[in-house]
Amino acid sequence: MTERQPYRVVARHPGFELRRYPAHLVAEVRVAGSFESAGSAAFRPLARYLSGANRSRRAVPVAAPAMPGPAGSERIAMTVPVLQIEGDRPGSWLVQFVMPAAFTPATLPEPADPLVTTREIAGQLAAAMRFSGRWTARTFERRATALGRAVTAAGLTPTGAVRYARFDPPWKPWFLRRNEVVLPVAD
Repeated sequence: MTERQPYRVVARHPGFELRRYPAHLVAEVRVAGSFESAGSAAFRPLARYLSGANRSRRAVPVAAPAMPGPAGSERIAMTVPVLQIEGDRPGSWLVQFVMPAAFTPATLPEPADPLVTTREIAGQLAAAMRFSGRWTARTFERRATALGRAVTAAGLTPTGAVRYARFDPPWKPWFLRRNEVVLPVAD
């Protein structure tokens, strides 16, 4: 069973759920390109990071006290969703893998690839709209626009960029895929 990013539903509004997300860790890659190509371009370095292209920060027991150190590399379990956020320039994207909840900033392995960075995301209140369908820029943009309008109609104030969340592998039939658009809002 793949671990899912936790959240608590605070309220339900027409067209979206209001959720409280706890602080969490992500591994991320910045890429340039189209919406559709960004996920593929970032997936490879992020998947390598999960597969062991990293330096563990967990200490290993050693025979000699003079030789403490990291355990080498570490495999990290895949979690969902995979997030994609529009970057600060047109055609740039930030693709994030949410890390398993068992990791802390002190225990999360350091990426070996300089393209991959890790960081902690503060807890936040966010509006989320779930839908099924294909992973296209048009589909996500339509949903993001609808979510923005619903959030404004509910009297809430957006505080950040829309996150595009993908929960399923690409081989799952498009009509069964779980997708979401998530928009941070003011408390």
